[in-house]
Parts: sequence; structure tokens; C-alpha cells
Amino acid sequence: MHGPELLLLLVGALLVTSVARKLGWSAPLVLVGVGLAVSFVPGLPEFALEPELVLVLVLPPLLYSAALDSSFLNFKANLRPIGLLAVGLVLVTTVGVGVVAHLVLPGLSLPAALVLGAVVAPPDAVAAVAIGRRLNLPRRTMTLLTGESLINDATALTAYKVAVVAALGAAGSWIDGTRTFVVAAGGGVLVGLVVGVGVGAIRQRLGDGVLESSLGLLVPFGAYLFAEEFGASGVLAVVVAGLWIGHNAPRSSYYTRLQDTAVWRSVDVLLESFVFALIGLQFRSVVEAVSITPALLGAAAAVLAATILVRFLWMYPAAYLPRFLSKRIRERERAPGWRAVTVIAWAGMRGVVSLAAASALPLEMPGRDVILFCTFVVTVGTLLVQGLTLPWVIRRLGHFGTEEQQDALAEAQVQHAAAQAAVNRLDELVSDGDATPGHVVDRLRIMAEHRGNAAWERLGRQQDESPAAAYRRLRRTMLDAERQVFIQARDDKQIDDEVLFRVLRELDLEEAAISRE
Repeated sequence: MHGPELLLLLVGALLVTSVARKLGWSAPLVLVGVGLAVSFVPGLPEFALEPELVLVLVLPPLLYSAALDSSFLNFKANLRPIGLLAVGLVLVTTVGVGVVAHLVLPGLSLPAALVLGAVVAPPDAVAAVAIGRRLNLPRRTMTLLTGESLINDATALTAYKVAVVAALGAAGSWIDGTRTFVVAAGGGVLVGLVVGVGVGAIRQRLGDGVLESSLGLLVPFGAYLFAEEFGASGVLAVVVAGLWIGHNAPRSSYYTRLQDTAVWRSVDVLLESFVFALIGLQFRSVVEAVSITPALLGAAAAVLAATILVRFLWMYPAAYLPRFLSKRIRERERAPGWRAVTVIAWAGMRGVVSLAAASALPLEMPGRDVILFCTFVVTVGTLLVQGLTLPWVIRRLGHFGTEEQQDALAEAQVQHAAAQAAVNRLDELVSDGDATPGHVVDRLRIMAEHRGNAAWERLGRQQDESPAAAYRRLRRTMLDAERQVFIQARDDKQIDDEVLFRVLRELDLEEAAISRE
């Protein structure tokens, strides 16, 4: 893919994403649909999926950004069910789909069929999480989906490497494969910790928000390449580094946190738009590379059905059997409801990692074109079938989160304590002889008390506009009026652009401080 083609794809993907967001549609699903529709438009260049581009330049920053936003404490508390999804289910899917593929595609050897199973094993939770946030899925369900997507690529790509070696006829044993898994997992975690701790320590000593954010942009690529160089899992290294740095982000400066949030949200939108559009655009090249027959279409449909069915067959025993066998699990973990299990089972959409892995297969790989075609069918099929129906499933089951009221109450309690601590600290400074004028002290005390009361007001006024909300609305209107005056003064050459930019930054920071998403 050349520069002009890449730029065209990025611009087009962002335009489609913009339209989808304005209409309240799922941008990933719309991008795939548009990509499918335009893939056969005459005159358009062929947008080839380059595996190195996806696995090295796209996957690491997406995983890192997701890890930064993930709760390390929630991840740790749900590590057992996440492991069952991200490791156990991936391996079971590899074997289950591989056996089905071998049966319905007689020309595909069992090792090659297992390669196909490994390729389609890891779900991509981007579309599911986007839908879940819009429909207010419970927090634990969101944690499981996100945690699964952070780790399952590492499991699948390691199984993929082992299966490819076997399919190409290289000598190996199950012991060798197990050793590969252990080295990849242990090495990935170790490298991720080293990178996360090291970068975190360096960022705390830099004291420069711009440099800290710039260094943060290098972390996913450095962790991935460093781990892969030593035969470890680059995916796990990126995830562990992201979880560590994200968990310690509250200790960094306000400027770094604000800038990191803006930077990584922009990166997410750009890369996610790119990869989902790219998935749809592969239609023409995949179809032209293989001789499509009714038998092949039926086999691909069977592989798609097996991919969906294996997840359902795994989810219910994995959710309830460990609780039945272990008293410790029953005591430590809340019982999963069948609605949550069903929603997670249906949220198994595949993504660009599967297509990238299939495209990266050696040209001499037996059945390579068939594997790529079946992978495309599974990826697009799960995105469109499960992705389009997931909102209906969630609404039909009534599986919605109830944490909003609890969060508001907890926030109000902690905010009240924080405001009281701020006032106490102010009083200590004043009593120690601080020379700040009295009216400034009074204003600071009022501001602290206002923040302490605002959370209670939001909690008590769910429908009507609270005084705090009215204050934010009116203050934003006032800030906008100030901006217009300064912009007009710049246009009339009363002030220089440098003055305008400095004032705008002050106004923007104040508006950011009073705004709540």
C-alpha cells in the first residue's frame, strides 16, 4: 500500500466514522459494510492488507491504549475468568474449529486446519465494547470482554506459530509447543514489567508533559519489538506495560494525564477506523485469490458456525463448573448470571488480527488461499451477524448495568471528604501565617465547598438541572463570549496571535475543568 492509497483510506475511514457517530451507529460495523460495498468499485486501487503493518504498527498501540484505560484492580480481581476466556477458550477454539475445518475441507490437512483454528480463535472486542458502552453493559461484563481481548491475541498468535511449523512439516512435539507457550507468556510478562516500571520511573523524573507523552508513544512499539526479539510474546509485553503505566498514571502531572488522554483517543479513532475499513476492502482480493465453489462456500459457513458454537459450548461450563467444584471460588467471586454469560458468548466478533495472521502465512503453506478465504468469512460474518444483533440481544435479555447510582453515591462521599481535606489544608496554611489576602482565601474555601456539594447535587437531582450543572452551563456560555472578544481583537490587530493563544489556553483549561462527559 503506497502513500496516496494509505492517505485516501485514512481520510475515507474517518469520514465514515464521523457520519456513523453522528447517526449513533456502530462505527466499526459501518466501516466494514462500506468497505465491502466499495471494494469492487472500478478504478479504486487495491488496498492490500500488509501483515507487518497491522501486527507491528497497528496492533501494539491499540492494545496499549486499551490497557491504559483498563482498571488494573478490576483486571486482577477477574483474572481467573479472563484467563479462561483468553487462554482456555482460544485453545479450545483452535482445536474445535480446526477439527471441523479438517472434516468439511478434505483437502486441508489437520495441521493446516489447526492453523485456521488458531487464526480465527481470538475475538476483537472493539465493536462489542463500543456497543456495550452505548447500551450501559454492567462493569464486570465490560471488564471480562476487555480483559479477554487484551490477552487472547498473545495466546492465538503463539498457537498460530506452533501450528504453522507443524503444517510446514517441521519436526516438533507437544512438549516443544508447551515450552513455546511458557516462554512466550513468561517472557512477555517480564519484558512488559521491565518496560512499564522503567518508563514509569523515567517519566516521573522528566517533569515535562510533552516529553512524557512523547515517550509514551514509543512504549507499545518498544515493548512489542523488545519482547519479540527475545522470543517472548510482544502482545503480552505491551499489555502488561500498559496496565502498569495506566495504574500509576494518577501519580503523574495533570498536564501529562490530559495530554495522554487526548493523544490516545485520537490514535484509537484513527487506527480503529483504518483497520475496520481495511477488513471490508479485502473482499475483492480474497475472492479473486480462490476458486469459489458451492462446496467451499458451505465449508466456510460451517467454519463460521463452528467458531460461534464453540464459544457458546465453552462459556456455560467455564462459568459454572469451577464454582461447583471449588468452594473458594464460590466464596471469593460473585455468581455470574446467565444473561451475562449469554451476552459474552454472543460478543465473539473477530477482527483484523485474524486477517493479518492469515495474510502472513508463507506462500508455500498448503491450503493458504482457502485458509484466507475462510478467515475472511468468519471475520466479516461474526462482525455483521453478531455485531448487528448484539444490541438486540442485550436489550432482549435486559442485561444493563446498575452501577451508575452506586458510583454517584461513592463519588459524592469521597468528593465530600476530599473537599473537607482541601479546606483543612487551606486553614492550616492560613494559620501558619500565609500572607494571602482574606478575600482570596474565602474564594478558595467557597470553591472547595462547591466541589464537595456538586456531587451530592448530581445524586439528588437525576432529572432536573442541579445548581452545579446550571453553573457549568452558564460559565461555558461566558467563556465562549470571552473567546469571541479575544478572537475579534486578534482579527482587528489589537493583540498578537501569541497573546490570543495564551488566553485561549487558559479559557480552554477552565472549561475542561468544569466539563463532565
